Amino acid sequence: VWNMAAPETQLMLSVGLIEKDVNGDTLWVWCYPSVGGELRRILLSKCCLTQDGRDFHTFVFGQFSRTWYYITTVEVQEPTALNKVTHFSVVITAKDFNPEKYAALSRILCRMYVKHGSPVKMMEAYITVLTKGICHSDENGSFLIKDYDVRKAYLAGSVKDVVSQFGMETIILYTALMLKKRIIVHHPRIEALLEFTRILPALVWHRKDWSILHPYVHPTDAELEDLKKCPGYIAGFVDPDVSNRTDLFDVFVNLPDSTITVSQSAKEAMTMGKLHKDIGQLIVQSAEDAERSDSQVIKDISVKTKEILANLVALADECEDSKITLEGLKQHHFPPVTENFLFHLAAAEQLLRI
Repeated sequence: VWNMAAPETQLMLSVGLIEKDVNGDTLWVWCYPSVGGELRRILLSKCCLTQDGRDFHTFVFGQFSRTWYYITTVEVQEPTALNKVTHFSVVITAKDFNPEKYAALSRILCRMYVKHGSPVKMMEAYITVLTKGICHSDENGSFLIKDYDVRKAYLAGSVKDVVSQFGMETIILYTALMLKKRIIVHHPRIEALLEFTRILPALVWHRKDWSILHPYVHPTDAELEDLKKCPGYIAGFVDPDVSNRTDLFDVFVNLPDSTITVSQSAKEAMTMGKLHKDIGQLIVQSAEDAERSDSQVIKDISVKTKEILANLVALADECEDSKITLEGLKQHHFPPVTENFLFHLAAAEQLLRI
């Protein structure tokens, strides 16, 4: 009888291997149990070994078609059991967002492959993690799935860094996320993109929804079609030309220039007023407080968000079938900008009568 581990171990979907040989050819050489053709093409395109040796990235992650992928790449140092292979990547796909967990597991799998030169040991380790939630590494201790709580993954990243870069303009990001708008972030370095985008969903902590994060997108038909299926998203692009794709974003963040642009079509919903200014000041004050940790800053923002949502729910409860209408909102004589924000927020939170 298989001793099935806790459900969180059942989140892994596959492990795969990409190799670059001495002739400079990069091939998908192995996977377990299987990876579909379209996803395999996407994974190959995300692996730095297929990108004409431009840059070497030890670890990248992203999401395609509701599947998370984690790619760890190593250079083979001679001599090893792997002759004729100069570099390889271990690719893990999973249902969950947890970069630290899969980076740690991948490092162990990479060492096994270098040592044994065959994917069999990797497959055995993968199955052990699936069934027992543990994997012993040759050198240093064990990998335990339970050490990698999802909340840790959500909080690994720095809201304070975001606020120190954008100051009061952070409120634009907050508003866009609250209203489930489409945010595109550009930076030429993938590592910078991953670090910045992964923390943004924490600005709307009450949703705890990292499925909106697509940190590493190439502007191919398949990936853009996949992105367009999401009503609101945070999408990271290394390609600067994405700034011209106004059909893809409501808010465009240029990280190297530290600028945030709201698209013409989103301006009405994103109009800022006193309420936004108050929230913006709260975010900046909390983030600039040296005594407060990143998770405390997220909590401060979350408390404010819950207050706004509680007011919204109270407004909805006054209406029939607990759904807000524009007429109902108008009776409260809010400032126009506040009324506008509450109307769009009610739509995002499914509190609006259509």
